[in-house]
Amino acid sequence: MTLVFVVLALLVLLFSGLPVAFSLAGLGTLMLIAEGLPLGMVAQSLNGTIDNFILLSVPLFLLMSNILLKGGVGRDLFNAVQSWVGHWPGGLGIAALLSCGLFSAISGSSVATAATVGTVAIPEMTQRGYAKSFTLGLLAAGGTLGILIPPSIPLIVYGVITEESIGKLFLAGIGPGILLIVLFSVFTILYATFTKAHQPSPKASWQDRRQSTLRAIPSAGLAVIMLGGIYSGIFTPTEAAAVGAVVAFLITAFLLRTLTRKSLFEAIRQTVSTTIVLFLVVIGAKIFGKAVTLYQVPLQISQLVDTHVASVDMFLLLVAGILLFIGLFLESLSMLLIMVPVLLPTVLGFDVDPIWFGIFFVVLIEIALITPPVGLNLFVLQAVAQSPLGTVVKGVIPFIIIMLLSVVIIWAVPQVVLLIPFL
Repeated sequence: MTLVFVVLALLVLLFSGLPVAFSLAGLGTLMLIAEGLPLGMVAQSLNGTIDNFILLSVPLFLLMSNILLKGGVGRDLFNAVQSWVGHWPGGLGIAALLSCGLFSAISGSSVATAATVGTVAIPEMTQRGYAKSFTLGLLAAGGTLGILIPPSIPLIVYGVITEESIGKLFLAGIGPGILLIVLFSVFTILYATFTKAHQPSPKASWQDRRQSTLRAIPSAGLAVIMLGGIYSGIFTPTEAAAVGAVVAFLITAFLLRTLTRKSLFEAIRQTVSTTIVLFLVVIGAKIFGKAVTLYQVPLQISQLVDTHVASVDMFLLLVAGILLFIGLFLESLSMLLIMVPVLLPTVLGFDVDPIWFGIFFVVLIEIALITPPVGLNLFVLQAVAQSPLGTVVKGVIPFIIIMLLSVVIIWAVPQVVLLIPFL
């Protein structure tokens, strides 16, 4: 009965239009008061949640991402990749996907990836005759790589919640990230081959390739510095974020000379604004999580699963269905903060590898980024392209199907996730 009440109360608050952070914090506080527990527990949760060294990496990664966005790094990456693959069938689409993958390896943000690459790729692809719905769908889906390919902000938060190694989670995201890029690219080639609606790009000269590649090398090298430093043990993920923010500033301000004082302050302002929103959600989820734990909601869910779910596969299918449903009206970080603490005991009870489950979970919440009505990437691409939302939604449908196929693949072949981190 308690479980039903909590779920219904949370849904009422969310559908009433109250922000997610205040819905979680408010309901959690009321639950604590109803049990006669002191409100000092709420204050402790507020302080204990944000007093975390690992979470410090979130605003630092966001700052780095915004500096790169304002510094026009996406254009350099896109031009370099396009010079090598632009003349292939669907070459501009593949260039956009590879650019998304490269920028994801620098930024850790899905929205920043979609906005940065989209700003450059949309005019190029539409001028070459690619359907606008396909172009926007491809870039919205490509942007989701930002929360899978390391460094990934959701994987950092998942690691904090589950106390798993951030480094192993980052490594585990590489295989599925490459898998999605390959699947998206195959679809792009088939689309270009069978529709023949676009004009192929001329093959770039070796001189153009050399110039565009040299200009993109410093930005791509940023990913090598951060990830290489993490995996070699030179610095922690938090220290890597700090190094990345400083190096991103040096590259864009002094090497490329594309970052102005005005755009730097705008990057800082956006970082502060996004960080406040994210941390409010984290704090609200912490209060809510403490309350549902005291009400033994995770235990009730575990008992329901033990009673009605006979196998690991049935449990994972149930989790996938729940995440796809709530992804229609919750954004990715909220899903992570609400569901992981509740599901984790059952995951461990079924002896599911928590590293594998983290990637399984993140791929599913990636889909939430491109499903209406609250898919953030849809609105980002709509704003960048100045197009109706329906055009973007139409374009993402085949990519949603491809992403569901990738979930099936990592379900059937867990080594896609586990091979690299456990080599």
